[in-house]
Amino acid sequence: MPEIPFSGFTNRLLDALPVRDLRRLLTDCEPVELMFAQVLSNPGDAIDYVYFPTDSVISLVMPVDGDSGLEVGLIGYEGMLGIPLMLGVRIAPFQALVQTGGSALRMTAPAFLRELEASPALHQRLKRYLYVSMSLYAQTAACNRFHVVEKRLACLLLMTRDRAHSAGFHITHELMAKMLGVRRVGVTKAAGSLQKKNLISYVRGKVVIHDPEGLEAASCKCYRTDKERYERILAS
Repeated sequence: MPEIPFSGFTNRLLDALPVRDLRRLLTDCEPVELMFAQVLSNPGDAIDYVYFPTDSVISLVMPVDGDSGLEVGLIGYEGMLGIPLMLGVRIAPFQALVQTGGSALRMTAPAFLRELEASPALHQRLKRYLYVSMSLYAQTAACNRFHVVEKRLACLLLMTRDRAHSAGFHITHELMAKMLGVRRVGVTKAAGSLQKKNLISYVRGKVVIHDPEGLEAASCKCYRTDKERYERILAS
């Protein structure tokens, strides 16, 4: 396994650990490149690895009626994939789909569980992250029920921007439709409206956010709620 530099990566869960704990954890990690649209797990799969994204973004999708599904959460540099392990569950509840390709740190499930036992700081940090994740799932369910597609799309693009550390990222209409649980024509209409307002541009699967403040004004309040929750719970 290649040695991972002590600096040069960004994952908020790991950055908050004491130096000694972080160094020990990194010895069991390996850097990996996640590819756009790569499926890391499906519901019911055994959780063999955990992932700490650095500049990649993973979408958690609950499949419904075969091929269709609905996004229930996003994981970027603020979190990790594999949180059920800390509850003693080694079965994936959602499909984990790479929304934005990029780098991540990966470690095996047994190594993660050993580190969880050895590091009270990691355990405490992940309990807070679990609380935030559960709140996000509930918020997403309410958002999907009560907010219109254009506002939800604006929220999704802002959340992706934050987690990818970039105002420009690759995402297709098909994937956005799957994440929002709507038909592709609904996404096309919503994205076209945002483009006409000069908030974004969308060409050949590449989204660029030109007016973040305007896009936030066009989004539902779920974006601000999500951001404030992360800062309040994980930054304390």
